[in-house]
Amino acid sequence: MPDLLIELFSEEIPARMQAKAADDLKSRVTNGLVEAGLTYAGAAAYATPRRLALRVDGLTERSPDVKEERKGPRTDAPEQAIEGFLRGAGVTRDQLIERDEKKGRVFFAVIEKPGRPAAEIVAEVLEDTIRNFPWPKSMRWGAGSLRWVRPLHRIVCLLTREDGSEVVPMDVDGIVSGRTTEGHRFMAPGAFDVTGFDDYEAKLKRSHVVLDATERAEAIWQDATNQAFASGLEVVEDKGLLAEVAGLVEWPVVLMGQIGEDFLGLPPEVLQTSMKEHQKFFSVKNPKTGRIERFITVANRETADHGATILAGNQKVLSARLSDAKFFWENDLRVAKSEGLTAWTDSLSNVTFHNKLGSQRDRIERIAALTRELAPMVGADADLAEQAARVAKADLASEMVYEFPELQGLMGRYYSDAAGLPPEVGAACQEHYSPLGPSDDVPSAPVSVAVALADKIDTLTGFWATFGFPTGSADPFALRRAALGIVRLILENDLSLGLYRVFYGGAAKRAVNAADSTNPVTQAQFRGMIISKYRDVLADLAEAASAQTELRATGAIRKKTEVSEFDYADWAAVSAHNILQLHEIEVVEDLISFLHDRLKVYLRDQGVRHDVIDACISMPGNDDLALLVKRAKALQSVLETEDGENLVQGFKRANNILTQAEDKDGVEYSFGGDPKFAEDPTETALFEALATAEAKITPAMTAQDFSTAMAAMADLRGPVDAFFEAVQVNSDNAVLRRNRLNLLSSIRSTCLQVADLTKIEG
Repeated sequence: MPDLLIELFSEEIPARMQAKAADDLKSRVTNGLVEAGLTYAGAAAYATPRRLALRVDGLTERSPDVKEERKGPRTDAPEQAIEGFLRGAGVTRDQLIERDEKKGRVFFAVIEKPGRPAAEIVAEVLEDTIRNFPWPKSMRWGAGSLRWVRPLHRIVCLLTREDGSEVVPMDVDGIVSGRTTEGHRFMAPGAFDVTGFDDYEAKLKRSHVVLDATERAEAIWQDATNQAFASGLEVVEDKGLLAEVAGLVEWPVVLMGQIGEDFLGLPPEVLQTSMKEHQKFFSVKNPKTGRIERFITVANRETADHGATILAGNQKVLSARLSDAKFFWENDLRVAKSEGLTAWTDSLSNVTFHNKLGSQRDRIERIAALTRELAPMVGADADLAEQAARVAKADLASEMVYEFPELQGLMGRYYSDAAGLPPEVGAACQEHYSPLGPSDDVPSAPVSVAVALADKIDTLTGFWATFGFPTGSADPFALRRAALGIVRLILENDLSLGLYRVFYGGAAKRAVNAADSTNPVTQAQFRGMIISKYRDVLADLAEAASAQTELRATGAIRKKTEVSEFDYADWAAVSAHNILQLHEIEVVEDLISFLHDRLKVYLRDQGVRHDVIDACISMPGNDDLALLVKRAKALQSVLETEDGENLVQGFKRANNILTQAEDKDGVEYSFGGDPKFAEDPTETALFEALATAEAKITPAMTAQDFSTAMAAMADLRGPVDAFFEAVQVNSDNAVLRRNRLNLLSSIRSTCLQVADLTKIEG
């Protein structure tokens, strides 16, 4: 079995594209070979700045012969049908076979496809791969039609056997395949021939090219840490930067340089960001002081002066970069100390947050108001929390954040401290963007939590109010991330928040009002969208108003406890206020549902069953996410026991019998049975067990002691099982039947106090 070597040699491939390009080359070629009938033992792909390479081991010599039998129409079918079958099968009339079937005599075609040699298939698959390669960006050059990330110069395509190797012949827009490649551009210019992968890899290394990106990264990290350690320093770990730098060089040469004394007073994050973003330098810090004192750069060649000239050039460029950063830092500090952070927040009135939601300053006002409302709920001082909310985004107007947007929040803490604000305010400035992802730390300081929640809630309500919610996989404003952030802030800080109370009349109202008042053009568009969406509902509201009755505007809208109820008394004349109020209700309902979806994702990763979550979401109080999670975990613990699992089956049996009887009789059996009509001892025992369970469940649920309530519910398993084994519910005696159905209603109502067991699967 031969081995296959492919190399596509070009101008420099951007580092960010290399890893995926290597994977794409591997998958497209190997998938194409398999689809054509070839098999292989293993494959591996490689990338350097100037080449993509693929090795395929143990490739079969040729594809197998294929014999296929295809059934056609009946022999007495219309001639057009027969002709169509002949064209589809690629055979002639005299090649057809006739056979007797149940429905008559039928034509069959036997199609034989001889196998093809591996070289022919490889050439076909590789050309298709090259011409249709999925580069994020590509270019054409010269007069050809071929597109590649950078001009493609050579194609190596070899099949290697024990007795030698052969070039797989192919021509792609004038680039003819061969066995010739090149080494390092500067240290080993010139071409050389290879005979197979082992020869290829060895000759590349002798020509100062390390083929494996992982090997390059390990060499860079090892040399960098050794040089730093020798100076009593350590390299700041950055895996993303390491992968990128490994994609910039074919022969890594690690050099350590000095940072000018004038710049050592800059915040370490500023130094690190500036060196990483502009120069691709690693930061080297003093472990005793935490200061960034040196940098690591990786050259692509060895020099006679051991990199002295390279370092001198890098240090010159770095000094210019850091001079800018130092100017920004000192200027920003001057503003923070002399004018305070409000100078920046005032200027944010000229910065648009969103064309339908006003400026950044408008947003700050909404966040500050919401933060003040949230503060007592999260244990924060309201005045301090509002103060933090008003300056948390001030650094967006600073020169440093304008130059380095990734430092937003962090610079806010530095400037808050410089302005003499309380440390809690500085911490909130830095932490209110968190958590940015599932692995990011969650703020725990009450002021930071209040501002972080307000920031994310305002984002969600704002975009929901303007119909800017995610659709499909599109989420340009990271609203799913914001929702997951709210979930994590609440759960990981064990906050008992009624989200309906937070949203209604507060966050949602402010967001809807903002969307309705930005400017006359967007206001007209906004109200037009609302009127279009609620056209039928508004008509129903007007009708309901005349009867002075409450209307559920949609199936999702329900009355919420402890929330100011919707006023339907004056809907006969539908006004703009009515429309906005209706939209506010819809925004809140949709948002709570969206947060429940993010909660399901969060809990699923923690091993909580989706049906358990659904059973708890269906209960009242589902807007208190911390409470909902406690209920779900308690329910799952009970369901993992034999009693809990069997009780669910008993509950479902009771519920099914009861539902069928209610549908048949047209009445509702919800008054509870009377023990005096019990004939069987199991009935009496079940009455007593239900009374005992009710006495435990009701106070436990009031105290939010879900474990006790679930355990009391699980204790019903034995009496329920015994009842169904001994008693026929649908007795011929009408009194007994009605009493037993009411007893089943007691089972249902008792269990449904704890969770909606109808949602449990199995």
